[in-house]
Amino acid sequence: MPKQTLAVLEQQFTIHSFAASTKPVSEIFEQDIYFLGKTEDELSVVVPSHLALDSLDSESGWRCLEVLGPLDFSLTGILSGIAGVLAAQNISIFAISTFDTDYIMVKQDCLNQAISALEKGDYQISQS
Repeated sequence: MPKQTLAVLEQQFTIHSFAASTKPVSEIFEQDIYFLGKTEDELSVVVPSHLALDSLDSESGWRCLEVLGPLDFSLTGILSGIAGVLAAQNISIFAISTFDTDYIMVKQDCLNQAISALEKGDYQISQS
């Protein structure tokens, strides 16, 4: 299978942690892109960094690579392949999957290294 094309999203993101009982504030849903993940133990929210949230903990300075899709559910190993290339360069990721595709977040200070590693791994990178 040919390697995927990834698009670098322009904005920086912040990953927030909340108590599981927290109700997300309405400003989250006004963003062009956001991610919510809830378990019995926590609520995780990823939003553009310009939106300040009163969370228990947060980590800013993340950039996002979108695997251009949509991706069929029968495809296997896409996230694993990308994560493997980045892990070989000691680049930590925060991965998010949606119905249509995958998003790989890397710290801003690792973005150029991540792009270089992925291009060397025969991935196509689209930058705005």
